[in-house]
Amino acid sequence: MANLSELDVQNLRHLLTGYDISHCKMTEYASQAQDQSVKQFFGKAAQSALENKKELLKFL
Repeated sequence: MANLSELDVQNLRHLLTGYDISHCKMTEYASQAQDQSVKQFFGKAAQSALENKKELLKFL
């Protein structure tokens, strides 16, 4: 793996933190939704954020 600059590491940290925050928020929104289609929408968004984070971590 190539050497990462400090800026690269900061950008990766921001991306990973963003995925964590998105996952938590979307999970919470899904748990509070009354409409099943809205619940499903937020559930899929939460899962997508988690998968994106895991995929990014594979490269580190």
